[in-house]
Amino acid sequence: MANTTLTHETWSQLLQAHVVATDDGASTAVDYAGFAQDQATFQSYLTQLSSVSNAQFEEWSEADQLAFLINAYNAFTVALILTKWPDLESIKDIGGWFSSPWKQAFISLLGEKVSLDHIEHTWIRGAGRYEDPRIHFAVNCASIGCPALRNEAYTGAQLNDQLNQQTRQFLSDRSRNRLDQGTVYLSSIFKWYREDFEKGWRGYSSLGSFLADYGDALGATESQRRSWRESTPEVSILSYDWRLNSIR
Repeated sequence: MANTTLTHETWSQLLQAHVVATDDGASTAVDYAGFAQDQATFQSYLTQLSSVSNAQFEEWSEADQLAFLINAYNAFTVALILTKWPDLESIKDIGGWFSSPWKQAFISLLGEKVSLDHIEHTWIRGAGRYEDPRIHFAVNCASIGCPALRNEAYTGAQLNDQLNQQTRQFLSDRSRNRLDQGTVYLSSIFKWYREDFEKGWRGYSSLGSFLADYGDALGATESQRRSWRESTPEVSILSYDWRLNSIR
């Protein structure tokens, strides 16, 4: 593999085959049975991910690194679901009271044995190098409440456009985010990770300033968006749907 990055072509092919648009394109659902039938191809991609050394990873651009980590998170989440498929209704059915599915260290990546939480919170959010809150609309937790699993792989060259598209798609999904009578009803993601939207990425120092730039996806007027830049609007957090994002 030398100094070259992964193309993620295999992952894109799998996603295009087994991820379908729902809700008039506002979200997607996953054909886990199809992934199970394509197990050999899927496993070859997971092996590709695991074969990347930390030294190789560090030679890549930050965009290539972040694309790799997002793809790895999403692919290994699908792999985790397949360990119990079809006998589960939610990712939370995996594990138990003391064994969260996100804390299970079943992933071989960058020379370590890690969990999904480690990929997201230590490498993506905690590395101090990416600081991009839009990742919350790209990493997928296999639940209906999640932002859509994109039907193509993330790549360094396209990452900014892909993350912008994911952000707008999620904010335009009225089952997860909406504007009503001046109150912004938002996904629980904005409660759990609010600090990520307020710590200065691209100058955003408040949730309001982030929402202002993407307010058209929420249906906000120009006047509302201007006011949000000055003061975060009233926010109400919606409940999260943890049911599996399966097509069945």
